[in-house]
Amino acid sequence: MSSNFKPLIALNLKAYPESTGEKGLKLCETAAMVSMLSGVRIVACPDATLLREAVKIGGEIFAQEVSGFEAGAKTGWTTAAQLAEAGVKGSLVNHSEHRVEQEAIGNAIQQLEANKLESMVCAKDAAESALLAKLKPTFVAVEPPELIGSGISISTAKPEVVTKSVELVRGLNPDVGIICGAGVSTAADVKKAFELGVDGVLVASAYVKAMDPKKLLEDMASQIK
Repeated sequence: MSSNFKPLIALNLKAYPESTGEKGLKLCETAAMVSMLSGVRIVACPDATLLREAVKIGGEIFAQEVSGFEAGAKTGWTTAAQLAEAGVKGSLVNHSEHRVEQEAIGNAIQQLEANKLESMVCAKDAAESALLAKLKPTFVAVEPPELIGSGISISTAKPEVVTKSVELVRGLNPDVGIICGAGVSTAADVKKAFELGVDGVLVASAYVKAMDPKKLLEDMASQIK
């Protein structure tokens, strides 16, 4: 883990039925509460329909996607300026379920930075992590697509992808944080991930679909030193 970053848990709430409407807002509220009590930085990423209400709850809120366009005649696209006005702190970019071209990634990072927002750019492997680190996002999140939603954590199934990503990203730009995700489901998965040198983890279905999301998140946060 780099001393440049506070340890982070990012929660991608996606578009599950369990994270829609009031249920999604409750998950954001739980994230804010656990973050406050544990001292661990926890970011929740609800769907676009919940962003403004989620911000009012407190805690840190990221969008799930953003375009690289400036404000203007861009029907159907969300701009970084709109996110900043809504009060969010940043956005995911290029998630494997919402892939975009490299030029669009670079534009999104630039627009987020111009609006004083953080960027969390997803990569499918170590090589792409290195490529995207050159674009100077706030974070690169390595997530092998085949493990997403599998319940099999990248930190266990493919630790070499994590360590290689850490090595490449830190070597290219130590000011870029490195996160891992895909299948991260338990406190043990989180502990292992941080032992591999990351600055944070990206969690999705395990949190959204947990019988007791608060307990799961507390257990995960307890593994971060």
